[in-house]
Amino acid sequence: MTTSQAAPTAVKILIAGGFGVGKTTLVGSVSEVTPLRTEELLTQASVGVDDLAGVAQKDTTTVALDFGRITVSPELVVYLFGTPGQERFWFMWNDLVNGALGGVVIADTRRLETSFASIDFFESRDIPFVVAINCFHGHNTRTPDEIRTALDLDPHVPLLVGDVRERTFGRDVLLALVDHLMSLPVAAG
Repeated sequence: MTTSQAAPTAVKILIAGGFGVGKTTLVGSVSEVTPLRTEELLTQASVGVDDLAGVAQKDTTTVALDFGRITVSPELVVYLFGTPGQERFWFMWNDLVNGALGGVVIADTRRLETSFASIDFFESRDIPFVVAINCFHGHNTRTPDEIRTALDLDPHVPLLVGDVRERTFGRDVLLALVDHLMSLPVAAG
């Protein structure tokens, strides 16, 4: 490797949210590589442990992380890390967030309460984030203002509504995060 072939700058973004909100799907919809997924079949062992309310048809779950990559330019690569949503795996989030520039919280309007932990996680660590409302099959019963109030979001936190299965929506969510990051004051030091 010559000096002109320096390694690209790496940017890390964390994708978080409750169980079954679409984190794995978002990573897969925007990644340029086949994403690393740690999906396993749900078994009887999860009965009474994982809350399947609102996602009764779900038959797999992420048990470690999702990973995807987007090459923006030869000088810049974005790495996406999706968190597992079940409470028993939240201890992993502390390791996954190390070095993250920002985060995306995915929420489902049918189960907004499953997003509270993710929002608290980013807010308590002063990590900038955006909220992506995933409208499964176009299903959304609330307006963006109602969602913002229900999630008690600060006015400056971007909120987008769409379908994470659509690559363009995933792209728009990540661009909103970049715009949000660029709008923040630079810390002195």
